[in-house]
Amino acid sequence: MAEPVLPPSTRSAPASFGGGAIIGTLGGLIGLGGAEFRLPLLIGVFRFAALEAVIMNKAMSLVVVASALPFRAATVPFAMIAEHWAVVVNLLAGSLLGAWFGAGWAVRLKSDTLYKVISIMLVVIAAVLVLGHEASAGQPLLVGTVQVVAGIVAGFAIGVVASLLGVAGGELLIPTLVLLFGADIKLAGSLSLAVSLPTMLVGFTRYSRDQSFSVLGRNKVFLITMAAGSVVGTFIGGLLLGIVPNALLLPLLAAILLVSAWKVWQHK
Repeated sequence: MAEPVLPPSTRSAPASFGGGAIIGTLGGLIGLGGAEFRLPLLIGVFRFAALEAVIMNKAMSLVVVASALPFRAATVPFAMIAEHWAVVVNLLAGSLLGAWFGAGWAVRLKSDTLYKVISIMLVVIAAVLVLGHEASAGQPLLVGTVQVVAGIVAGFAIGVVASLLGVAGGELLIPTLVLLFGADIKLAGSLSLAVSLPTMLVGFTRYSRDQSFSVLGRNKVFLITMAAGSVVGTFIGGLLLGIVPNALLLPLLAAILLVSAWKVWQHK
């Protein structure tokens, strides 16, 4: 059955800009693309079909990640990120391949199946977001060749999830960077953005081969408006970095994800 036609007000400029700003703030603050929260909004409020929502989500996640890195630079300088280039390359070795495969699987799934996959992943992400962010920096879990192999495997899995949901993957990358590589939590947030950007570009390129990619052209004004709101949000999030405690923020975000997962699961 075709998706119902929406009145123009449903995708109004104030609503798209405001939604983008709120989610962009969360992304800039934590080091995520914010897509986990944007995806249920695109499906439940703006009524995009599952695959179209994933593609729209991917486009706006790219904007958030690209703008969040420089806005976080006052707290985590680019030189500090460059010092850990080997970690970024290690994870990219798996995530780029995972992103390509994940996007290929997504375009072949039926809408109902994709809704269910999205719902389950949102629940998993909610758990990882709370448990993973509470981990403190310390000694890496593994070292040497074993660490490199584990990094590639973890990167592949994260790349698949990122493409299936149209997300940046930071909610999985940050715990991986903290636990596997012993990175500081704030540094992990910026390193995750450095890994996410090329990973999302690969998934985005794969999606461009599917006919659903035309949703970007049909909703150009909506896309630009929400992207503009996202940039404003990431700027605010960068300013708030280090002020808002994770102990208060993360449980709230997890609760939002769980509610969103239930709504997406019931979506028809």
